[in-house]
Amino acid sequence: MAEKVILEYLNSNGKIEDSGVFSASVGLDHKEIVNTIRSLSGFQLVAAEDIKKENWVLSKEGESYCELGSPEFQVFLAVPPGPEGISLLELKKKCGPELFKIGSSAAIKNKWIQIGKEKVLRKAEDVSDQLKELLLKIKDGLDVEQTDITNLKRRKLIELKTWIGYSVSKGAQFALERKKLVTDLTRGHLQSGDWENLEFKEYNVNAKVTLDGGHLHPLLKVREQFRNIFIEMGFEEMPTNNYVESSFWNFDSLFQPQQHPARDSHDTFFLNEPSATQSLPEDYVEKVKSIHESGGYGSKGYGYDWKREEANKNVLRTHTTAVSARMLYQLAQGPFTPKRYFSIDRVFRNEAVDRTHLAEFHQIEGVVCDRGLTLGDLMGVLRDFFERLGMKNLRFKPTYNPYTEPSMEIYSYHEGFKKWVEVGNSGMFRPEMLRPMGLPEDVTCIAWGLSLERPTMILYGIDNIRDLFGPKVDIALIKRNPICRLGINY
Repeated sequence: MAEKVILEYLNSNGKIEDSGVFSASVGLDHKEIVNTIRSLSGFQLVAAEDIKKENWVLSKEGESYCELGSPEFQVFLAVPPGPEGISLLELKKKCGPELFKIGSSAAIKNKWIQIGKEKVLRKAEDVSDQLKELLLKIKDGLDVEQTDITNLKRRKLIELKTWIGYSVSKGAQFALERKKLVTDLTRGHLQSGDWENLEFKEYNVNAKVTLDGGHLHPLLKVREQFRNIFIEMGFEEMPTNNYVESSFWNFDSLFQPQQHPARDSHDTFFLNEPSATQSLPEDYVEKVKSIHESGGYGSKGYGYDWKREEANKNVLRTHTTAVSARMLYQLAQGPFTPKRYFSIDRVFRNEAVDRTHLAEFHQIEGVVCDRGLTLGDLMGVLRDFFERLGMKNLRFKPTYNPYTEPSMEIYSYHEGFKKWVEVGNSGMFRPEMLRPMGLPEDVTCIAWGLSLERPTMILYGIDNIRDLFGPKVDIALIKRNPICRLGINY
């Protein structure tokens, strides 16, 4: 509609002097006229020149006074005529404290009212609301004295706004109807022969293109640092591409009982489709069932009726130790060779999201499998590993894990926080986990794990995990974050 009106007017009159005046004359919204002019100008159907005008417009407060009257006038009207007047308390209640405060002083200055000890009386019989009259003039675009403008501006009843419009004339490609330029030549155009009569949009080969390369996320940078440390220590990276694991590999193979709280839906994400695994190593499953029900290798087991249907349930893996279990089982199928494994990948927990917890995070895990390993070997490897991270002052605290015994929490003294901070968990895999796999009697495994997010947050000074990982991440943070070097904060 607006496009047709503009083009027909230019065809008849040659020029639109002021888009604001034009929009009022044709009864169309000025914003619609402006958008149409810009579009037509882009296709060179019209030539447009900017018009800028600075106008005083009413503020929100000014609009209210324009409608209801000035505060002083409203206070004056609230005082009844005659000698009875109105009590000060009643007048404040009638007007409201804010309006009374603003209006009463101006009404007294104008000698409209008199405030006594007990009563407020009118001093004038009839008054003129000059403030409202000034505001109406501003609203109608009429000229107002500069002194009045200064006073209204001081009272924040008006504000200066820049009005933008256009003067418009015919362009180089002027026509009464816009031609639709084709951007793509299709197979249909070629088959029908329409391509001969089509007009194609020109390519703007001079258009400026902003090239912005990709940026590594802070988690990826810290992950690479950890990965390099493991490789320097002779570790082999485990495949961690299975986000979905059966409960068997995630829990049962780790000697975690089926009634354990961690296997509840409040802590673990269970899959609806596919809800259960299709295949498991049957010989190994029977051995795991036996160790759970009756024990073995010096253990009494858990003494319950182990259910295959529970082991078959698919879950989003709650830890990468499920990957370690798969790798150790594969290692046990041939002649034993000592191995050092590590993994860094996502795990999932059904947890409430807050500034320190997400439903998914990254776990770093290291495993050493060899003959005759002891708790001393575990502590030595841990000191070597964390020293490479810059954490030289370690403490170990006994703890409980279903699949390690003994188990230790790892603490490091943080110079910035001036306190001991937990940095990981560790232990020696239990015989109840290793022997059903088929590993030799003299083979033991030491393992430890920690999160990737926590050290990354410390290194980059981030105190809310949602600012590091997830949909609320600030892209600017990703672009400007420097390369980190582990060990600088401990």
